[in-house]
Amino acid sequence: MDWDNARIFLAIGRAGTLRGAAALLRIDQATCGRRLAALETSLGARLFLRTPAGYVPTPAGELARSAAEAMERAADQLQREMQGVDNRLSGLVRIATTDSMASHFVIAAMQRLHAAHPDIRIVLQVAPQLASLTRREADLAVRAVRPLDPDLISRHLVRRHLGLYASPAYLAARGDPVRGTALAGHDIVIYHQSITARHAERIAGEPVANARVAMEVNSAMMLQEAARAGLGIAELGVHLGEIDPQLVRIWPDRAEPYDVWLVMHDDLSRSARVRAAADAIIASVGNAKPAAGNDKMPR
Repeated sequence: MDWDNARIFLAIGRAGTLRGAAALLRIDQATCGRRLAALETSLGARLFLRTPAGYVPTPAGELARSAAEAMERAADQLQREMQGVDNRLSGLVRIATTDSMASHFVIAAMQRLHAAHPDIRIVLQVAPQLASLTRREADLAVRAVRPLDPDLISRHLVRRHLGLYASPAYLAARGDPVRGTALAGHDIVIYHQSITARHAERIAGEPVANARVAMEVNSAMMLQEAARAGLGIAELGVHLGEIDPQLVRIWPDRAEPYDVWLVMHDDLSRSARVRAAADAIIASVGNAKPAAGNDKMPR
């Protein structure tokens, strides 16, 4: 099985369409179609059923996927190992994080990195979904979830807290919520369930069963903007809400903790440019100390 054809086959399976696969791989749709046809011809089997809903793997396609994923893992491992022995302070580093973390400290870290090593080029991927470091969707990730994969190493950056916020105009019109009423009589702004499923049940530790959902978003910055606009009560990072003059904190004694982690693949921990980017991020957090026993990332 040719690897170039195999990676296109995997992209089609993951995206479900030729157009989606082409977007994932940054190639044209016609190339995806030709490569899939070539792979099916070489294997002598139909790998996908073409349906109105998209491309659905056949039994042969399911078998081929296992082999192609093994090829993908081997290719990714080779690339990581080669990058891991690279001592140049130049080249590409891909960093994945959320919009709020990017604006709060990751951009400042990249400014620090660029000043020290201008030949390192950063590709910043800002999305609520977790990027796969194993599949090399990113080299570094800054996120609020500690990885369980033994091939990933992590460093605890800082502990933050979440609180409830609303605009002064909203509170003037609706009044403060009453504790223990599951936010009865109030509107809330929450994340899509695919981003933070618990928002359908509670925000900052408060049940929301009696609240009305005014808006669902997939971005922390949009959550903040919606609260500013008076759409409802939102759960926001206290470090962001406290410096926002357009927001008022509800129940200041209520704070839900969460941790921020810097994550990389173990194979990349020896890459000079990836290490430099990691050091810049660590420095940008300031004097925050790792939680005891959680610091796995080499210094």
